[in-house]
Amino acid sequence: METQPQAPPAIVGVTPHINVVGASDASALYQRAFDAKEVHRLPAEDGKRLMHCHLIINGGGLLMADCFPEYGYGHEPSKSFTMHLQVTDPQAWWDRAVAAGLEVVSPLQVMFWGDKYGLLRDAFSVQWSIGGPPDAA
Repeated sequence: METQPQAPPAIVGVTPHINVVGASDASALYQRAFDAKEVHRLPAEDGKRLMHCHLIINGGGLLMADCFPEYGYGHEPSKSFTMHLQVTDPQAWWDRAVAAGLEVVSPLQVMFWGDKYGLLRDAFSVQWSIGGPPDAA
C-alpha cells in the first residue's frame, strides 16, 4: 500500500512569503538560527531549487521559495521589510542567531519603548529583528 504525503499545516492570518537564492540553505540556516521547524518542502523540477518551503518559527509560519527568473521571479533583495520575532528570552534567541552566522545590524539593547531589541541580517539579505522583555536573562 502506497502512503500519501502528509498535508502541510493550514496557513492562517498574514503569513510572510519570501523569495531567496538558495531556499534550501536558507531553511537550514533558519533551523539553526531560530529553531525553525520545516513542515513542508516542494522541490522544483530541476531538483536544485525549492518551489515551496513552509517553516514554523516561534509559532508563526514563514513561506519561502527560490527565485525563478525564467518565470519572471528574479532576485530583488528587499530593504523594505523586517522579519520580527517577539520572544520571551531575546538574549538567547539573539545569541543563537549570531552563532549561526547572522550579521549584527543594530545591537540588542533596551530601547526607548521598553523592549530589548536588535536587528540582524542573514546571508540571504533578509533583515530580522528580535525583541522581548528587557529583564529577560
